[in-house]
Amino acid sequence: MVSAIATDPADLWIRALEKFSERRERRRPPCQYQAEPDWEPRLHSLLGVAWPACLEFQGLWPKIIGSLTASGLQIGPQSFGPWNDGDTGLVRDIWCLTRNLRPAKVVETGVARGLTSRFILEAMECNGTGHLWSIDLPPTNPELQRQVGAAVEDRLRDRGSYIRGSSRRHLPGLLHELGQIDLFLHDSLHSERNVRFELDRAWGRCGQAAPRSSTISMRTGASIRSRKPFPAIHL
Repeated sequence: MVSAIATDPADLWIRALEKFSERRERRRPPCQYQAEPDWEPRLHSLLGVAWPACLEFQGLWPKIIGSLTASGLQIGPQSFGPWNDGDTGLVRDIWCLTRNLRPAKVVETGVARGLTSRFILEAMECNGTGHLWSIDLPPTNPELQRQVGAAVEDRLRDRGSYIRGSSRRHLPGLLHELGQIDLFLHDSLHSERNVRFELDRAWGRCGQAAPRSSTISMRTGASIRSRKPFPAIHL
């Protein structure tokens, strides 16, 4: 923790502030979040592809999970401190979006072992196009820090850029630099304050000319009080 203060006091302050905000939000009534059972057919309909599609995911998922568990990593709920990597449904969604939309610019927040990052990069490799920017404020636990991005193989790293730090510090500048993006994935801190901050900035940068490429996918239990709806895919 001392080294974290010495090297990046701003991110340490942001981390403490976000945790404080998250605790305050927990005093509200719990979010009545319910996943829709037919979300995958609906997603395919929005993409204009037949259901089911992206069947190659079914073979790739156990292969990658098997390689991670063989290296000694535990995969599943609360396997990365109090957090976990993307689950099967979320990662399958992102794989399908990336394969069908063929995005050139993808931005994600939150990395952990990089399971979602790995499948985005694998899909881009299959597409032959695309680059991923990952913003991540890693945990303070040294052991967990060593596991960040473990799922991403070296052969895929040229297609990705890892930006260490909070989305509050790095997301606005990155979006300004990239201009228009094609796909945004929120999977960092799921407080209303943080989700709102990220979506307020990312949505305006998603391409408006072609609705197929204006997609935000997010996984969150935050109860977001909004004056305007976000046309996002919620898992």
